Amino acid sequence: MLPEITPLQLKERLDRQEPLQLIDVREPEEWAICNLGGELIPLDDLPKATPRLDKETPTVLICHHGFRSAQALMFLQQRHGFTNLLNLKGGIHAWALEVDPTCAVY
Repeated sequence: MLPEITPLQLKERLDRQEPLQLIDVREPEEWAICNLGGELIPLDDLPKATPRLDKETPTVLICHHGFRSAQALMFLQQRHGFTNLLNLKGGIHAWALEVDPTCAVY
């Protein structure tokens, strides 16, 4: 089972201004529709971007529904030894439905 964070849990942590590294693995066109800030690193670009990520900071991986971010989590965990990772459960879609209705659903 992958470590996950719900949209509401993420909102609470963001509201508390906890140090979090947000990595969105969607494509630029998707990012333009709605995003939570953080860094856009499309899934295909993740291998070359990995060296600049902070292994110590809790990292939340984000995509549309949670599938690509789960792949990213597995990659970072298994190939690069990251241990402080969370997958946004339901992705940006769930965020829009549960937390921020101004975020476009697509």
